[in-house]
Amino acid sequence: MADEQLASMKAQVYKDPRPAEYFDRFHKRVREHEPNWVYELVRVVTVLYGLIFFRMRCIGSDNVPARGRVILAPNHFSFMDHFFTGAFTRRRVNFMAKSQLFSKPMQWIYSPGGVFPVRRGHYDEDAFVTANAVLGRGGAIVMYCEGGRSRSGNVGDKARPGIGRLALESGAPVVPIAIYGSQRVRNWKKLQFPKVLVQYGEPLQFPQVARPTREQQQGAADEILGAIKALYADLEQHGEKQVRRRVRAARRAGGAASPAGAQS
Repeated sequence: MADEQLASMKAQVYKDPRPAEYFDRFHKRVREHEPNWVYELVRVVTVLYGLIFFRMRCIGSDNVPARGRVILAPNHFSFMDHFFTGAFTRRRVNFMAKSQLFSKPMQWIYSPGGVFPVRRGHYDEDAFVTANAVLGRGGAIVMYCEGGRSRSGNVGDKARPGIGRLALESGAPVVPIAIYGSQRVRNWKKLQFPKVLVQYGEPLQFPQVARPTREQQQGAADEILGAIKALYADLEQHGEKQVRRRVRAARRAGGAASPAGAQS
């Protein structure tokens, strides 16, 4: 995949010049309210788009708990990854997204739809307060290990510690997710529409730690990213049919299907 010609991406802007107080209303909305009808409207549109243009399919969606707190942790290639992640669960999931996205008119969709900002390049405690509030009421959060989108077309080698912190502070299970094919979604202007496959892995559980150290945060984040990379590599090496066959066989046997070559 890394050798394929990918459309260029705009340079990343890491710091949002707006003050933290500007985003208080968006955090307040998500902390106090679940996603509303806007979420369902966007879901219908994006699921139809994904099914028609990207032939999106999934493996293992039953690994996402039907209720209760959970962190969904996919790899990140495309702006569509938010929608690919949430397409195969009936739960309304909240998304942590870079604060630069919160400008008119899209902020009127993001906020009621359950999206809340994180100010990259800043120490943004508000994002963690909001995320823990969602998990505290039994909600679902999507958070990326890698932070921003991968520019190379490969899953990143380095996890950001934030997802480790959230997993440890909340004690919520983490579902690693491999989204295969979405790096070529950016090629839509070339009329290239890849097939996208989403695989939900077995949930990871970490002991709850009230104030995890930086090393503990990084360790948990690295473990999550390792699980994502194992799922992704398995899809890349063996393909959808073989992986799906193995998952079905494991389900019939009453066990968990590990990626080929992984330690069980």
